[in-house]
Amino acid sequence: MKLKTASAIFLGAIVSLDVTSAMASTLKIAHIRPQGTEHDQNVKALAESVTSKTDDVDFRVFAASSLGDYTTVQERVSVGAVEMALQPISSSADKKLQIGLLPYLASDWDQAKEIFGPGSPIREAVAERYDEQNIKVLAGYPVYFGGISLNREPVEVESVSDKGGVKLRVPPFKTFSLLGEALGYISSPLPFSEAFTSIQTGVVDGAIGAGAEGYYNSLRDVTQYYIPQNTHFEFWYLLVNKDTFDNLSSEAQSALLSAAENFESQRWEQAESSQEFNEKRLAESGTEIVEVSNELLEKSAEVARSQVWPEIISDMGEDWATPILEEAVGYSAK
Repeated sequence: MKLKTASAIFLGAIVSLDVTSAMASTLKIAHIRPQGTEHDQNVKALAESVTSKTDDVDFRVFAASSLGDYTTVQERVSVGAVEMALQPISSSADKKLQIGLLPYLASDWDQAKEIFGPGSPIREAVAERYDEQNIKVLAGYPVYFGGISLNREPVEVESVSDKGGVKLRVPPFKTFSLLGEALGYISSPLPFSEAFTSIQTGVVDGAIGAGAEGYYNSLRDVTQYYIPQNTHFEFWYLLVNKDTFDNLSSEAQSALLSAAENFESQRWEQAESSQEFNEKRLAESGTEIVEVSNELLEKSAEVARSQVWPEIISDMGEDWATPILEEAVGYSAK
């Protein structure tokens, strides 16, 4: 009788193991935009593409930074507390990741794809640095060329000189703090989650670090003017915890890699028209789009490369950063 009981328990355990192994792995994937935005829809389409090819993995999408600010989420992806994310670079844990945040790396969409696309020196360098944090880059995601949001009338738009005390919220990274100062503003580093209230209450006069789409979705009620100054090329990465990826079945890995490749290629096709659409949408919401000249863009790029780049390159380590930038954009240290 005891033998029968033991056998039943043993067989039950085997059945239980079989059922557990057959269950899909559920991956949390975080991103920073509200539900229903184009980025939210693209993430959900990615998830559907994967689950249509395999039953071994499933997804829960968390929009609008609901799992934390992207700097926090990057740390959580590193340790596996959040399995996946689509978001900008955070250089908080690794100064070398600033190489993907340098302002005025690209001046147009063709150049942006050459600099940030698959296999490029910048892309490979960023992937290697993420790898050091136990994070695998699955895909890149072009967003837009950035600009400046203001809740007051602009000052000396066609100049990169002193703007008379106009203060901008900047992302809490040295690259953007230096850029704001180089363009004539006072930089005030703040998380994006605090930008709206800070502008609304007059702590700052506007923001830098996003573009028309970002300002429309998060700051349109406090954006009276938008200056499309091409301050930086916003490029996000689709990330997964390396251990999580390695523990997926080969079928799930293959499905995820294939979906990620399509995810990026489709976004490159959409991104430029998406920027134009969101600039128009921002204007329709009551924001004045300030015209800028090619001369201003050239002056802005020149001052960024002469005043911002050297300090950031020094932070990253000249021996490491200079060869990458030389290959990517022909940069040479003076």
